[in-house]
Amino acid sequence: MSDEPQLALRWSSRVSLTSRILAVNIFALALLAGGFSYLDSFRSRIVDSRVAQASREVRLVAQSLASATDERRDLLVLSLARDTGSRIRLYDEEGRLLSDSRDLGLRNMVLRDPDKDPWGQDVARFLDAVIDRVAGAERAPTYREHEAGLDWPDVRTALTTHGTPATVWRAPDRTPVITAAAPITGLGVVMTTVNARDITTTVRAERYRLGVVLGIVSLVSVLLSLFLARTIVRPLRRLARAAVRVRLGRAREVVVPRLPSRRDEIGSLARAISDMTQALRARIDATEAFAADLAHELKNPLASLRSAVDGLGNVKDPELQAQLVAIIHDDVQRLDRLITDISDASRLDAQLSRATFEPLRLCEVIQALVDQRTKRGLPHGVRILVDQRSGGGPVTILGEGTRLERVFDNLIENAISFSPQNGLITISIGIEGDCAVVRVEDEGPGVPEEAREAIFRRFHTVRPSREAFGQHSGLGLAIARTIVEGHQGSIHVESREDRLGGARFVVRLPIAGE
Repeated sequence: MSDEPQLALRWSSRVSLTSRILAVNIFALALLAGGFSYLDSFRSRIVDSRVAQASREVRLVAQSLASATDERRDLLVLSLARDTGSRIRLYDEEGRLLSDSRDLGLRNMVLRDPDKDPWGQDVARFLDAVIDRVAGAERAPTYREHEAGLDWPDVRTALTTHGTPATVWRAPDRTPVITAAAPITGLGVVMTTVNARDITTTVRAERYRLGVVLGIVSLVSVLLSLFLARTIVRPLRRLARAAVRVRLGRAREVVVPRLPSRRDEIGSLARAISDMTQALRARIDATEAFAADLAHELKNPLASLRSAVDGLGNVKDPELQAQLVAIIHDDVQRLDRLITDISDASRLDAQLSRATFEPLRLCEVIQALVDQRTKRGLPHGVRILVDQRSGGGPVTILGEGTRLERVFDNLIENAISFSPQNGLITISIGIEGDCAVVRVEDEGPGVPEEAREAIFRRFHTVRPSREAFGQHSGLGLAIARTIVEGHQGSIHVESREDRLGGARFVVRLPIAGE
């Protein structure tokens, strides 16, 4: 499998989930903060509109002054300055100041001294400068009051080129100053100047509203991000700590949180890890118990073998020597059988997990086993009857034939060993619901109710008195249960309902689908 997807996320794998969640949400807020750039274009449109307005007003003022007499000119300048809210100055063709609304007593255009403003205005101007720099707004030149006639050549050139020039300046308090000029035929030039503080006030108000919204949204987003990170990261950290403790060999001390109240993927992950830990704990306990039982079971034949070997060197009687040799031979066979069964039992789970299941007809499998056992001969006059009760159709399951044959062969051998003289063993095959059911019944002494679960434990064996000791390892039924459960089935033992004595082993296996 290619490592490209993992390599593509390598940069983010070094960052915690909390940081990544916060980064994604803050990035979305940064897009919202881009609204400040929109406010800059909004201000530019207002300024352009005011510049156009100033150009129209100065032309109207020029037309009014052109029709006024010299005696009424100052009164008209004062009236027009009061109506337009601007400072009006009138120059002759040589650039000499003829009339000024400020000199006439109307001080409606006064620039503020930023050093005398309260601290709140300083903060506002600082924020304006920061936002303008971030938004890349153009910075207007600083406005300066000129003496009469000082900039007249520039004004005259502009009038000749553009007709009615209007210019935007920046006052010391960062508010815009708009100047406009228009020629008056036969008189000179009229110039208007206005400090448009209302533009800055409007833009600051909009920025304040957007800033408040951005601040509230940022706070809510950060809180929600932290909450989301906590609901995701905190349980993951708990699960990671529990997994580390399990890895360190403390599985019995670890309680993996199952998070039953969570119905999301993290809850599913927590329950999966909890189930996996419990299965691991059960597997560890089973391994420890198996090792203990194995040591105990190996000691018995080894002790008998050691005693026989020690006695063989001291005994001179040929008959006793022959008996000791027979004991040694039986113990070696017993050890060989025990080790073989232990080897099969230890590899069974892994082999079943890799096994390929194929359709099997239970009746044919069991009938073949019965025929082979009958050919080898049945002791004590025992008889075996196979009864298929599946409604006439074949009972088909999915499984591994060799393993299932071992299960039923073990059940048949158990039934033969416990059957009385001329006993009858009945094997019935049927279907109940979506399961195939196989019942192996004998006429022996049966299994006590308190021992019906114990007989499926490893190395647990209770054999008839007529059989020689050590002929069975006690692993047959344990292996049979492992095989059946590996096929998603079940096996148990119960008493027969039609007789006082006898045992009935019941095997349930899921039938094969269409």
